[in-house]
Amino acid sequence: MRHYTVKQVAALSGVSIRTLHYYDEIGLLRPAYVGENGYRYYTEDELLRLQQILLHRELGFALKEIAALLDARDFDRLSALKAQRSRLEAEAKRYRRLVATIDRTITRLEGWNGEGERIMTHAELYEGFSAEKQEEYERWLIERYGENMREHIDRSRRKLGALTDSEKARIEEELAEIETDLAEACRRKIPVDSPALAPVLERHREWVAAMWDRPCPPSAYAGLADLYRSHPDFEARYEQLATGFCDYLTRAMKAHAERLGA
Repeated sequence: MRHYTVKQVAALSGVSIRTLHYYDEIGLLRPAYVGENGYRYYTEDELLRLQQILLHRELGFALKEIAALLDARDFDRLSALKAQRSRLEAEAKRYRRLVATIDRTITRLEGWNGEGERIMTHAELYEGFSAEKQEEYERWLIERYGENMREHIDRSRRKLGALTDSEKARIEEELAEIETDLAEACRRKIPVDSPALAPVLERHREWVAAMWDRPCPPSAYAGLADLYRSHPDFEARYEQLATGFCDYLTRAMKAHAERLGA
């Protein structure tokens, strides 16, 4: 079993030597043993306990509370880690929503890009077109995809018209969360066909189906990717989220559709 000096533990964990000495003094984290040279030595057990201490500190627990939890007879390290992961994941999701809300607010407050052109917001792109803009967009769809598209447009319009303001806000918020995750994947250069993208792409496909008020089969999802690439409004919107995002998103959508059997 490997042993670590207090200096090595400090370097590994980012906790100062002074703090480690203090944890020893109050009985929160004692070394495995003290050598004849007077040095404190720690093993993996102590490193795992230190991790628990730091996790609980991040979650707002006081040192006395942490000691009581870790020293309880029924304390189980694995169960504790799973509970902490769930709590942190919930917090991460909440922060992603807050970031997306802030980003949308900044976009709307700024309202214009550096070239004197008005920036398109989420609402304008998906549900808030002016009557003139909406008609222009719908004409483009019908001209490109035929008269059958008119029925789909009317169905989607009826679905949106039946929603309350709070429901519309929630739809927009959900889309922002999805796009935030996908834009981050684009920035991190995750391959478009990576299985890691499947959950968020499937969530996106389900969002599209809800907006359409009808199923979105893989072939239709792949077709939607072509639509995104074809209309300048969509391309402009996606490029604001991340450089190269329009190309990345549409290729990821097609890869996901193919994975589903398009």
